[in-house]
Amino acid sequence: MHILLTGATGFIGSAIASSFIDIDCKLTVLVRKKTKNFSNAVEQKIYDLDDYKYISSKVFSKVDCVIHSAARAHIMRDTSSNSLYEYRKSNRDMTINLAKRALISGVRRFIYLSSIKVNGENTNIGSSFGPDDVCFTNDPYAISKYEAENELLELASKSGIEVVIIRLPLVYGPNVKGNFASMIKWIKKGIPLPFGMVNNKRSFVALDNLVDFVLLCAERNKSPNAANEMFIISDNEDISTSELILRVARAYGLKTSLLHIPVFLMRLVAFILGKSDLYDRLFGNLQVDSSKARNLLDWKPVTSMDEQLIKMAKFDRDNKRL
Repeated sequence: MHILLTGATGFIGSAIASSFIDIDCKLTVLVRKKTKNFSNAVEQKIYDLDDYKYISSKVFSKVDCVIHSAARAHIMRDTSSNSLYEYRKSNRDMTINLAKRALISGVRRFIYLSSIKVNGENTNIGSSFGPDDVCFTNDPYAISKYEAENELLELASKSGIEVVIIRLPLVYGPNVKGNFASMIKWIKKGIPLPFGMVNNKRSFVALDNLVDFVLLCAERNKSPNAANEMFIISDNEDISTSELILRVARAYGLKTSLLHIPVFLMRLVAFILGKSDLYDRLFGNLQVDSSKARNLLDWKPVTSMDEQLIKMAKFDRDNKRL
């Protein structure tokens, strides 16, 4: 099997790349510049995906599956004068161009890593986002991902290429970035955190679980039912922000304390400070339904949250990040 991977130097992409190397698969990666992160067995093609129009169809020659994980990330402080244009250029137009070039070259399957933000930022108590739910969003990042999904499915309906779309909740694992990494830093400081009364429910997906699912979808003979389908995957274990903090602290062998501050006061403070979005991420519910992956592909998580957190702690110790 020959895989072409974009975003191979990122948090998720690098883990996917390592897994394909482990199974002795031919791997080609698209990178902006050559890196020493890969062995000589990995073919590195030098392309700036921002100039996606100039990528030659020859890049896709003899490729069986494209895994597209590169994207313009959700930027917290976007200074662009036209955010939607920039997101569409990187997340929609680049994606569709890659898929069309892959189609011309005879690639059979195109896997697109999307985001749960397409569904929305929060769920109501007792409900969860499903892959086939109608989407309502005005977020530029989410709009660009949603439009890319729709155009990919339309392309698949008119051609022979198979599209697999995977919407992701928050992904965590060794070398995690963003909000999850910030949370770990606060826990390490030992400062009491004001989450003792938070009883929300949020879904997460361990990096190892995500990689395992991508590997399954990349092998067409093992996942024929994945063709032209939309999936949401998770660890199948929804927990509160307070429980997450306690589990991270336990995995890292740290002590932490949670202050019991009423949630409505935290909401008021967030509103006054103009941090309502941050409040939603910390205190709101965001649950997903991953049953489609189980029912259609017989997939189940290969690791638990506690196991993945222990693996993260070991990674940090080995790399002297503790």
